[in-house]
Amino acid sequence: MNQKNQHYSTEYPDVKLKIYTISESLRRHLYIFKTATGVFSFKKIDLGTQILIENMTIPKNPSVLLDLGCGYGPIGIVLGYESPLSQIFFIDINKRATWCSKQNIKINFPENRNRFKVLTGNYLEPVIKKSIKFDGIFMNPPIRKGRAEFLKILNEALNVLKPNGFFQFVIRKKMGASYIENFINKNFPRNKYSFNILCKRSGYWVFNLMLNTAFSDEN
Repeated sequence: MNQKNQHYSTEYPDVKLKIYTISESLRRHLYIFKTATGVFSFKKIDLGTQILIENMTIPKNPSVLLDLGCGYGPIGIVLGYESPLSQIFFIDINKRATWCSKQNIKINFPENRNRFKVLTGNYLEPVIKKSIKFDGIFMNPPIRKGRAEFLKILNEALNVLKPNGFFQFVIRKKMGASYIENFINKNFPRNKYSFNILCKRSGYWVFNLMLNTAFSDEN
């Protein structure tokens, strides 16, 4: 994998550091974000993430939610605003990304920041070690790194969900959305899992896979 494709998915990006400030209107609210070179889509929020944010299901009741592979944190920041009683986790392997997420929590939530937690690590490893369970996990996955890697994340995510917890993610059609849909239909039986596609827009599909209560490890 060359530097162009891998610098934002490594712990210490090998690219000169420059800090940017961008503004984005998401779900009818204006947010300010600090971003940095070496972090995915640092000049503006990418279309896939925008579509996921605009169509994801956000619990209004107190929940534990995760922005997985958070980058500079737009998904988690929106979750925090739209679900003000929830605890929000952010995870990324990229230390510039987690620094940006921490800055963006401070910018967008000048008060009540103790409900946000930013972790550095490879996908779900930090929360698996801590035995943390989630009501919802949200992700724009790095499909360019390969379907096999994402399918591993998919299985691991289901193991850290609470009863009726869900994993919502966005896949570009030309990057294999139909393949992922067929894989889920073949490997996740409907008596154990609920599955639907929340949105198909501009070549992106937003998926929702939920673990049924009866099959949760907590029962």
